[in-house]
Amino acid sequence: MKFKKLGRTDLDVSLICMGTMTYGEQNTQDEAFELLDYAFDQGVNFYDTAEMYPIPPKPRTVHRTEEILGNWETFQKQRDKIIMASKVVGPGEYMKHIRNGPRLTRDHIIQALEGSLERLKTDYIDLYQLHWPDRNTNYFGKKDYIHNSDEDMVPLEETLEALTRLKESGKIREIGVSNETSWGLMKYLSLSEREGFSRMQTIQNPYNLLNRTYEINLAEVGHREDVGLLAYSPLGFGVLSGKYLNGNFPENARITKWPHYSRYSSPEAVKATQMYLDIAKSLDTSLATLSLAFVNSRPFLASNIIGATNLEQLKENIDSIHFEMNDEILDKINQVHKIHSNPAP
Repeated sequence: MKFKKLGRTDLDVSLICMGTMTYGEQNTQDEAFELLDYAFDQGVNFYDTAEMYPIPPKPRTVHRTEEILGNWETFQKQRDKIIMASKVVGPGEYMKHIRNGPRLTRDHIIQALEGSLERLKTDYIDLYQLHWPDRNTNYFGKKDYIHNSDEDMVPLEETLEALTRLKESGKIREIGVSNETSWGLMKYLSLSEREGFSRMQTIQNPYNLLNRTYEINLAEVGHREDVGLLAYSPLGFGVLSGKYLNGNFPENARITKWPHYSRYSSPEAVKATQMYLDIAKSLDTSLATLSLAFVNSRPFLASNIIGATNLEQLKENIDSIHFEMNDEILDKINQVHKIHSNPAP
């Protein structure tokens, strides 16, 4: 396994991070344990979850993923060797089943963290993240920003101070953001510098061959401020495995089960996916390997969050660290990107 530093911390995280949002929905607890143990045996020390998981969010399944991770024997016996990340959920109508409508206020953050600690059966979380902003902005594929001067926005100062106090108490080791913009990230960094609050060390945003919008301005922020990208959806809901091409919908696959997850399935995205598949075939490798290797090669990356639901997928995903990305391959990828630039932002 390869490792990178997490922001400006002393934490070394595996290049591959094990995403867990299918545990308790697509995967049973026993299936999750098999995947988790294999990843751990391969040197993966970084695991990402959230209070709202599994996906899709439902009142009857909420928190199951953290509960499964809390029951994972390896985590309990080798806690010091595992870097566990979780998230506090942001506001939204589809989140009303959590705390009667979650916010990123001091009280909500404390409640969320205490719940996660209990379910994970641990007394600290290594990386605690804000799942998405508590303000009107662009995330989850929203393309336009329409300002609302009357919005009910929790002050970033309140959110950051709450995280800082929890870090000082020892219940959190480091903090980060997710689905955040360059304005939001820089605002948090500025507050940390001015007020002495804890510093955001990571940003967990989507990044893959169909969505490279992170490069437009956040990549510069990440480089200059040492905030590492935790890339999620590196295979675009599985689209970048090629399994949905030609109208195929494999049994039990995510988009087959939940067709509304169509973010990476636009006609332009399908065309781009086919062109990336052609590159992979010319290199005698799989599209999934090529897609993950591209993400792995990015200099602003801290870790690549994979989401395998079976052992075959997991082995291929982890093995992507051995694929040698060179300038010739990158040129071919960038030629497609010029034709189909960010077809699934």
